[in-house]
Amino acid sequence: MSVTEPRGFTAAGVPAGLKHSGTRDLALVVNTGPRNSAAAVFTSNRAVANPIIWSRQVILDGVVSAIVLNSGGANCFTGEQGFQATHATAEAVGDALHVSASDVLVCSTGLIGEQLDVAKIQAGVEDAADNLASDGGGYAAEAILTTDTHTKTAVRTRNGYSIGGMAKGAGMLAPGLATMLVAITTDADLDARALDRALRSATRQTFDRLDSDGCMSTNDQVTLLASGASGVVPDEKEFTGLLTDLCHDLAGQLQRDAEGASHDIAITVTQAASEDDALEVARSVARNNLFKTAIFGNDPNWGRVLAAIGTTSAEFDPYNVDVSMNGVRVCHAGGPDEPRERVDLTGRECTVLIELNAGAESATILTNDLTHDYVHENSAYSS
Repeated sequence: MSVTEPRGFTAAGVPAGLKHSGTRDLALVVNTGPRNSAAAVFTSNRAVANPIIWSRQVILDGVVSAIVLNSGGANCFTGEQGFQATHATAEAVGDALHVSASDVLVCSTGLIGEQLDVAKIQAGVEDAADNLASDGGGYAAEAILTTDTHTKTAVRTRNGYSIGGMAKGAGMLAPGLATMLVAITTDADLDARALDRALRSATRQTFDRLDSDGCMSTNDQVTLLASGASGVVPDEKEFTGLLTDLCHDLAGQLQRDAEGASHDIAITVTQAASEDDALEVARSVARNNLFKTAIFGNDPNWGRVLAAIGTTSAEFDPYNVDVSMNGVRVCHAGGPDEPRERVDLTGRECTVLIELNAGAESATILTNDLTHDYVHENSAYSS
């Protein structure tokens, strides 16, 4: 059910003809109220798509009636014509639902530099509006996929209210407040300011720590809508915890579907002087191609881990660092420890524990290995 699990939401996913495959490529998620509060976080890439430019303005007052999302084209670096396409999309939704276009968020995903067919989008919006349903979340989740191999959805329920979410993303997964297209709904009764606090806290601990390939998209957006239909005003701390759990679930699904990956890697840094240090160290390993190719080859090459963390500004002594891989401590105090042959990397799951012995803070970054399939898929992406 995903985004239509909470009360007060309908959704649809339809084929608008934007994809050559003819599959679903336009999704519509509608908040039927009684509350229409919302929050969103966006990519921090300076190069942004037209839907981001539009949606940043829409979200300023914290009121959103609907989100329209299309795959089959990013509508990025498409000039004034591209911005007009975004505007026309929001206007089409407004006309179909009898709401203001200024209360409609627009999200797009796909190839950069290609103009969208506005007529197809307008017809698709009309079709989606005609097919809105309280169980349409599954179709909406299908319509936002690009190189994904399957839909990503999650639901959490507690104390009379629910949160539902859908996500897409398989490549260009790197942090910047958000790392993909995600739509989250809740029937909890919360205002926009509370939603914004909860969403920023949740994304900081989840999506912002998914770093699959170090490449940041131009279209990333995570949105949270509240209908208030449950009538429940939850404790904000409780709600934030539940939202964070749902976002962690979706981030894990995105990690496991990363383009061409054969290993899902969790890099945990402990005993750091600060959380920022822990994140910097973990991210330096996650983005190191030599480390990532070693894991692809089932090679527990811990030397590449030390070489990567040595490039950071974090506080630690390189000759007082311990490294464990899949539970085997292969490096102690900057030198060899257990034989690397004892590390089994033949399974998909891989854990790397880096103990800096410089403090009490910790953090985990999720990433993947670098494979032949990843290179092939991205070398042929636009063809």
